[in-house]
Amino acid sequence: MSSNRARLRDWLGLAVLALPTILTSMDATVLYLALPHLSAELRPDATETLWIIDVYGFMIAGFLIAMGSLGDRIGRRRLLMLGAAAFGVASVAAAYAPSAELLIAARALLGVAGATLMPSTLALISNMFKDARQRGLAIGVWATSLSVGLAAGPLIGGLLLEWFWWGSAFLVNVPVMALLLLAGPLLLPEYRDRAAGGVDPASVTLSLAAVLPVVYGLKQLAEGGPAVAPVLALVLGSVMGVLFVRRQHRLADPLLDPRLFAGRGFTVALVILLIGLVTIGGTYLFVTQYVQSVANLSPFEAGLWLLPAALVMIVTSMLAPILVRRIRPAHVVAVALAVSALGYGLLAVAGSLPLVVAGFVVVYAGVGPMMALGTDLVVGAAAPDRAGAAAALSETSMELGVALGVATLGTVGTAIFRAAGVGATLEEAVAAARSLPGAAGQELMEATRAAFGAGFCAVAAISAVLAAGLAVLAATALRHLPPTEATPPAELQDAVTGGRPGA
Repeated sequence: MSSNRARLRDWLGLAVLALPTILTSMDATVLYLALPHLSAELRPDATETLWIIDVYGFMIAGFLIAMGSLGDRIGRRRLLMLGAAAFGVASVAAAYAPSAELLIAARALLGVAGATLMPSTLALISNMFKDARQRGLAIGVWATSLSVGLAAGPLIGGLLLEWFWWGSAFLVNVPVMALLLLAGPLLLPEYRDRAAGGVDPASVTLSLAAVLPVVYGLKQLAEGGPAVAPVLALVLGSVMGVLFVRRQHRLADPLLDPRLFAGRGFTVALVILLIGLVTIGGTYLFVTQYVQSVANLSPFEAGLWLLPAALVMIVTSMLAPILVRRIRPAHVVAVALAVSALGYGLLAVAGSLPLVVAGFVVVYAGVGPMMALGTDLVVGAAAPDRAGAAAALSETSMELGVALGVATLGTVGTAIFRAAGVGATLEEAVAAARSLPGAAGQELMEATRAAFGAGFCAVAAISAVLAAGLAVLAATALRHLPPTEATPPAELQDAVTGGRPGA
């Protein structure tokens, strides 16, 4: 009876952990509809507008590794509660921000708070569900929560703006965080590494100095094209990254244990997550541009058209952990990535809204298992006392993957579009076409669509090749991993880590 009660508490705790996971991903997209409204009131310039949108994800990516390791040391539940309180306060500050500068500051604080929530939720799941089969299903729920948040952002933002002002898009966070603060201590156990020492300030500084310039450089390249400043930022981040890794090798109690990378399953899973999110980041950029600028849908209508893809991803994320009970993870991940490659191929030849949506649905059908199982392999490879650091590394690879995809694939597609000579950006070309009367406007619109289609095709084709390559990598490099059914958890962890001590 007591074991059943404990199991019920764990699953209720998982439901509680899904709440901040949904919100942290939702806040990345909830401004899509609110931006015109807040722009009319706060009147930010072009640079401030970009920072209002980008600073949230920028700060999350930069602080994930530091916060994941901090949770291992001071307690994951404690860090989650602190982060939830900060997230609620920052949400109120953002909702009532009287100027663009203060809104940017509030969004930055939301990002730092979000960086405490994301690895804490994933690490607690790893600790609560020791059985590999249950942990896989729980991480599937976690990955589903991310998808729900991203898909729900524009829809919830649109519904709130029907009755309230733009700040309501942030206030929706407050009751959810209040519920987390009330239910968390009752349903979530505390976990921390009691043998760990204090946080190494130099390692924290180096981790921030490595990730923040890289994310900044990638975002600047995506938004403004090649320039000296973003390239220097990438070089600086890379140098700091090398120094960070060298310091971790010298420390007896590192911020991020380098021995984790000795396991083939761990490293391959990180590579799959990173490159898999590269393809998603670049393709999602062009899909959203298509549905809003080419198909001329409002953000809310665009969100409805893209909702089927999110729903399919939810289903496949939940199905994948069940399949690997009897089928090797390598086969499930490889087939999922092959399905995504087919979806990218369909996007490469799609010329209408229904075909674009259908291709995106097929892409997301494969993304769900990739994210759920890839995350499970990374987190499952870590010892319980280092689960926070492993979770943070998994999420950092995904954040960097999206940013890298937008920067690289976005640059390729935009360069092809600009080469056609119809305009500097899709939005400018569409606006110019609509301002022209009669046949001239129609001719420019057709040329714009053709130029955008050429860039979209190139991005989708590159993504298809990358996804197919990842499918081969998963099928070969992960083939040693057994199905989870009737396999002792210790043997599963040894298969992922290669049996290295301390991993």
